[in-house]
Amino acid sequence: MTSVKKLAVRGAIWTIAGYGTAQILRFGSNLILTRLLVPEYFGLMAVVNTLRAGIDLFSDIGIPQSIIHNKRGDEPTFLNTAWTLQVIRGWVLWLIFLLITLPIANLYNDQRLLWLIPFVGLSSVFDGFGSNAIHTLYRRLDLGKLTKFDLCIQVLSLATLIFCAWLSPSMLALAIGVVAGSIYRMVGSHWLIPGYSNRFAWDRDAVKEIVSFGRWMFVATGVTFLNEQADRLILAKLLAFRLLGVYTIAYSLAAIPREIVKNLSYKVIFPTISQQIDLPRASLLSKILRQRQMILLGFAMLLAALVAVGDLVIGVLYDQRYVEATWMMPILCCGVWFSVLYYTISPALLAIGKPLYSAQSNLAGFVMIGLGLPIAFFYFGTVGAIVVIAVSDLPLYLVNLYALWREQLFCLTQDIQSTVFFIVMLTILLSIRNYLGFGLPIQALF
Repeated sequence: MTSVKKLAVRGAIWTIAGYGTAQILRFGSNLILTRLLVPEYFGLMAVVNTLRAGIDLFSDIGIPQSIIHNKRGDEPTFLNTAWTLQVIRGWVLWLIFLLITLPIANLYNDQRLLWLIPFVGLSSVFDGFGSNAIHTLYRRLDLGKLTKFDLCIQVLSLATLIFCAWLSPSMLALAIGVVAGSIYRMVGSHWLIPGYSNRFAWDRDAVKEIVSFGRWMFVATGVTFLNEQADRLILAKLLAFRLLGVYTIAYSLAAIPREIVKNLSYKVIFPTISQQIDLPRASLLSKILRQRQMILLGFAMLLAALVAVGDLVIGVLYDQRYVEATWMMPILCCGVWFSVLYYTISPALLAIGKPLYSAQSNLAGFVMIGLGLPIAFFYFGTVGAIVVIAVSDLPLYLVNLYALWREQLFCLTQDIQSTVFFIVMLTILLSIRNYLGFGLPIQALF
């Protein structure tokens, strides 16, 4: 194997192993927290975290992507300028949190948001002071060190969160867990690479290059938020916070394969393709499809298994307060297949310098959520809303497919073959489940 391929394979292994371990830790902590805290707290925190993600994405100027993609990504002047922009952005984000606090608290008619939003918003300031060593390691595909670092931060954060929830089972415990995680990550990031340090600097050419690349990233990530997070903001108005908390639990479990493939997309696929963009399109596409095939087959089997047994897992691990999650999860899992198709090929468009396509794709997904979710809820209730959320990545995938065709990176044949394999695997597993007497995963609806 070439050195790039070796790094990519090693990075993929570390990413999957790290994410799997992280999910086990998160899942275990969720089991503890759901016994210490009431579902309402998770629903309220889902709104705050969604706002946090939205503000972060709507202000993204592509600093990490610029460091990974730019030919000057290893130069100290470029890195320090990027870090300076990152620090400034962190403070600006916190000011935005302060400005939106009162309107959001009035919108959802909950005064707890008056202190919760500014407190959680402090995490943006700490994130801004984090070292660019993290992005440099992504550029080098040194994902082993990053995975170990992320796991250490997660263990410290979850331990802090559980300890606080045990001392005081309240919203404050969840808020402290978020801010503590940002502090741990900020401090630890400056120790990742020996001799690596960031200091304030301002190079006009570097700023110009970052902003030039980041202007479309700003649009793309902003629309990504609308697509990926709008469901929680809309559901927070349609459902009680208790049911929103149940949905959050179901979604967090159903989205595990989606988050794995997103991690692979950003941490492995994008840096790998970025190092090969000088190849002719036909050669580049051939390399992408050859590696993508194995990823698609693996996720097809994982998703099929999760759809088949996910409700049983929820029924065993969670009490009756979360019973609605047993039918939500398999529906959401089925829709994740469109996410897998999208995230395993969309980094190619970003690597060739076309982030606008990502914005267009996510805009299509947001239209699906923004219009379809309220309509489906009005006519079909909670079930209709969950179905719309499940298929919300279908328009995302279709628009991306058109973009791939324009850029001579079309992959429809492979997608059809992989989808047929997924359907066959799902049919086999559901038939076995039904034969064993467990019925269908969505039987709780009936």
